Amino acid sequence: MDKALKTMIDNMPEKTGKSLEEWKVILKEKAFSKHSEGVKYLKSEHSVTHGFANTIVALSKEENNSEEDLVANQYKGKEDLKPIYDELIRFVKTLGNDLTITPKKGSVSIIRKRQFILIKPATKTRIDLGFKLKGKPVETRLENSGPFGTMCTHRVKLTDIKEVDTELKNWIQEAYNKSI
Repeated sequence: MDKALKTMIDNMPEKTGKSLEEWKVILKEKAFSKHSEGVKYLKSEHSVTHGFANTIVALSKEENNSEEDLVANQYKGKEDLKPIYDELIRFVKTLGNDLTITPKKGSVSIIRKRQFILIKPATKTRIDLGFKLKGKPVETRLENSGPFGTMCTHRVKLTDIKEVDTELKNWIQEAYNKSI
């Protein structure tokens, strides 16, 4: 398990009043069909901060899958994209020890105080990398958020590991810096 995620889970009882297992029981009783419904419920009914609410809901839905299983399932039939994902994660881990890497069923969120990038294998030949870069103009390569909607402000389409270049890493660093 990622060190930052383990720390978040360990701090959960103190910060939220309940352990992850206790939150899972509560969410199972409610059986929300959408991730956002569970997050909204935890925030409004239990005063849980967004970061903890998002993590609790994500982990409660995927309790039968390890992080490795979730990522492996995302890249089944898309194995050529996995080296791009691995390179992105390798770089992200150099940014600092204050981030959480949260695999979900169809994507991986990278969170500092809030999500700043989202990695999603969009097709068999392309990863969409979503960014939170509020106020940054759209460019040729740095497109509008597209299918990410309000989760991200921008998107870069990646089809080759060579595209994880200095320019892309600078945008990732910028998004990380803005996420405090």
